Amino acid sequence: MNFITKPLSAGLYFVATPIGSARDMTLRGLDILASADVLAAEDTRTARKLMEIHGVPLNGRHVVAFHDHTHDAATKRFVDAIMDGKSVAYVSEAGTPLIADPGYEMGRAVIEAGLPVTTAPGASAVLAALTVSGLPTDRFAFVGFLPSSKQQRETEIAQLRDTPFTLVFYESPKRVSAMLNSLCDVLGGDRQAVVCRELTKKFEETQRGSLDELVAEFDDRTVKGELVVLVGRAGATDVAEVDVETALRDAMKTMRVKDAATVVAGALGLPRRQVYQMALSLGDDD
Repeated sequence: MNFITKPLSAGLYFVATPIGSARDMTLRGLDILASADVLAAEDTRTARKLMEIHGVPLNGRHVVAFHDHTHDAATKRFVDAIMDGKSVAYVSEAGTPLIADPGYEMGRAVIEAGLPVTTAPGASAVLAALTVSGLPTDRFAFVGFLPSSKQQRETEIAQLRDTPFTLVFYESPKRVSAMLNSLCDVLGGDRQAVVCRELTKKFEETQRGSLDELVAEFDDRTVKGELVVLVGRAGATDVAEVDVETALRDAMKTMRVKDAATVVAGALGLPRRQVYQMALSLGDDD
């Protein structure tokens, strides 16, 4: 494969990598990996394998480890390299760096030193799961991993109960059944949810349904692979059109159409665009 290999400006380059299929790597990401002066990775073996698959030569460069347990001295090493005019490319094991992956400390240190930080966007399990979920995507909240303790997990879920966004979680295969039970107990069995497993990989699977249905589906089931769990927003399935119209008419007595739609959509957990179109229609009727 031919790469655009040219000197990069000094700075830190966060490069997204595939979450499954190696062919999801972007051309710009490959250009950066081929051109950067310094290569850093959460998992050096995974990074070297990815470069080997796509024919990106190391040309004498080493891939330096940087992960959650890396000492502060490593961060300083990257900052010093950029200050010396070098380009540093960083990849996490899969997906976009910093999104439930390492890289935050490195990014903050480079920014605080007044040096450039940029990104080569690409694969992300969060966005891939939202795309196939069938749940509203106009507003969502990425929560990441919930606590492993049942009490702490359910306390955190309770704090999210009335959030008018689609909720996105990561979870391990061993804990997904317990997590779904906690979600069901706190949010109610009727709440719509989705479990995505092994996205973009050979055994990709997406299970959709109510939390009651998903609890039954994953009860005593042996699960393998990477998981993303999504939960529909509060009230998204239980609001009648007449109730939305009533709320809009009340809000529009004191607010502009746009503001009324925003307030009602947030209160009822509905897509803002949908509510705004309804508000416009009501305004025309009046």
